[in-house]
Amino acid sequence: MELQALLAAHFVLPSIPQVIALLLSELERAEPDLKKISQLISTDPALTTRLLQLSNSEQFKLSGQIHSVSESLAILGLVDVRAMAAEAASAASFKAVPGLHLQRFWTYSLNVAKVARQLAGEVGQNQQAAFTCGLIHAIGELAIHICMPQQAAELQRQIHPLDLDRADAERSAFGFCYAQVSAGLAQKWHFPQAMIEALEHQYAPFEDEVYEPLAGVIHLATWRARAMAAKLSERALAVTFPGAVGEVLGIDIDTVLDQDPFDWFAPSTSSAPL
Repeated sequence: MELQALLAAHFVLPSIPQVIALLLSELERAEPDLKKISQLISTDPALTTRLLQLSNSEQFKLSGQIHSVSESLAILGLVDVRAMAAEAASAASFKAVPGLHLQRFWTYSLNVAKVARQLAGEVGQNQQAAFTCGLIHAIGELAIHICMPQQAAELQRQIHPLDLDRADAERSAFGFCYAQVSAGLAQKWHFPQAMIEALEHQYAPFEDEVYEPLAGVIHLATWRARAMAAKLSERALAVTFPGAVGEVLGIDIDTVLDQDPFDWFAPSTSSAPL
């Protein structure tokens, strides 16, 4: 499948069932807690994507300006949020994605988001935009597995979806990688340009005269989450650390590793699903 055909395909990004249930329950309260609603949506890549897609639509005349869940909720009514949540709930039957362990994918994505937010603070970047980019940076991987299950399965026999070299492997096999798909979808949905560029260049920031600091932040956050998921040794961490990216941003390996600890999961790097 060509990249443009993939971007034009209709598919449903799966949400976390427990988050949908909690969100719907909160929305049914007489006085829903907006902070709790924001926190719930911000743990789910699909719900976050849906919300930003809606808030950046022409309907609200803020296309390309909304970076985060909190910004979205500031302009949307609860009626819109309820409709979005109900739509996500009705799509629950589509929650299985061939070749991906969704709970691990969701946890991994949230870990990247948290690290990205912290690193953005270190370099003076928009922390809300960094969190959102981190959370949705790999929705392209979901799209590839949903729309190209056979090709994804063939590649998975060679390299795990969380491998540090996954983007390069996808480019060799498909002619594009998850980062380009994520960026293409973000552009299709009228997300802010800085976020689109960060998603597009996340796998190779600062190459070919590109300078988008947010892409470098996402790159480092992704490295940390994937490296910790694989339980790399100290030597392997030192060898694989993207030092060139860190040098441009003024961030060394200790700064990246010294962020707040997480309950890192450790999926197998074999042919088992993510």
